[in-house]
Amino acid sequence: MRTGTIGRGFGLATALAALITGISMAPAAAGRAVPAAAPAAFTHPGVLVSRPQLDFVRAKVQAGAQPWKGAYDRMMASAYASLSRTAKPRAVVECGSYSNPNYGCTDEREDAIAAYTLSLAWYITQDGRYAAKAVEIMDAWSAVIQDHTNSNAPLQTGWAGSSWPRAAEIIKYTYGSWPNAGRFATMLRDVYLPKVINGSNSNGNWELSMTEAAIGISVFLEDRTSYDKAVTKFRGRVPAYIYVTADGSLPKVAPGSGLDTRDKIINYWQGQSTFMDGLSQETCRDLTHTGYGLSAISHIAETSRIQGQDLYPEIADRLRHALGLHAKYQLGTAVPSSLCGGSLKDKLGPVTEVGFNALHNRMGIAMTNTQALTEQQRPAGSNNLFVAWETLTHADNPN
Repeated sequence: MRTGTIGRGFGLATALAALITGISMAPAAAGRAVPAAAPAAFTHPGVLVSRPQLDFVRAKVQAGAQPWKGAYDRMMASAYASLSRTAKPRAVVECGSYSNPNYGCTDEREDAIAAYTLSLAWYITQDGRYAAKAVEIMDAWSAVIQDHTNSNAPLQTGWAGSSWPRAAEIIKYTYGSWPNAGRFATMLRDVYLPKVINGSNSNGNWELSMTEAAIGISVFLEDRTSYDKAVTKFRGRVPAYIYVTADGSLPKVAPGSGLDTRDKIINYWQGQSTFMDGLSQETCRDLTHTGYGLSAISHIAETSRIQGQDLYPEIADRLRHALGLHAKYQLGTAVPSSLCGGSLKDKLGPVTEVGFNALHNRMGIAMTNTQALTEQQRPAGSNNLFVAWETLTHADNPN
């Protein structure tokens, strides 16, 4: 079978494949072993938010300080914080493309976000009613769910599976009264982890969300093998999702992607053939899906930092360029014709707080455009998929 315009014959295609997949081989080629990621002892709560971070937030809210008090008020006014919420579990959640059909997809994602919201409300208020409601929702699902089906099953599992362990970590390690915690762990191990742990060769936001779920679940389960496997996926996917000029004339590709020609790569990058610092694989699709990918990258790095192996330095240059590039155009800078034909669709969503706090406030990287967009969007709410209340949890949080 011919490889198209890239050249003639297997040898050239193979050489190009080796060249463009270099990122996955770089540590071995340089004789450097990639260190294991999983900690000797996991930190709890330790998925996206840590106890010191939660203590910082609680103190700020109690003091009425902004932007945390405004963010807290927005969270508490949402349906996700309702003490009268009734969970809607299903044995089988069936999600087709763009959640059509939608048999339990929205219900599952929103119940998972509600459990996380209620766990945050519990910690900040120390009102046990919120923790009890979070437990009720998690117990309802762990008693019923058996599978995710149809074409969007991996992504759906990734989205819901990103929120569940955040809630579970806070409840198990700060509330303590959860008799069915073991059943919930079994649910994550048997229903969620197998769907996400092997990644995806679909658009990059899929694998990144699935990897976020895998890492969070691995923390809750204290599963070092799955944690390490998920970090390996992360290290292969991030360079294939965000381009920087040091990559050369073409973006990197994820291991196993099968993208072994220039034409295939450009097609995968939505037809974009001009590459610039911070461009994402989905920029020319729309900013919303790009935002999903950037958010998952930030969440994974944040969890890794809490667990004692900080992945931010590995991906900081890519993430800062990506946040800055997309923020600049969302803020109104004219889009050049060389970028997606001069037109970008949609918006990133409430996804910049975690990465901005890590890169700018902790690492000291100047991020003028990202800062402007982040502050403009405060207090960040939820995207109703897997992102929620990140002004509250991560704005200027030094911990």
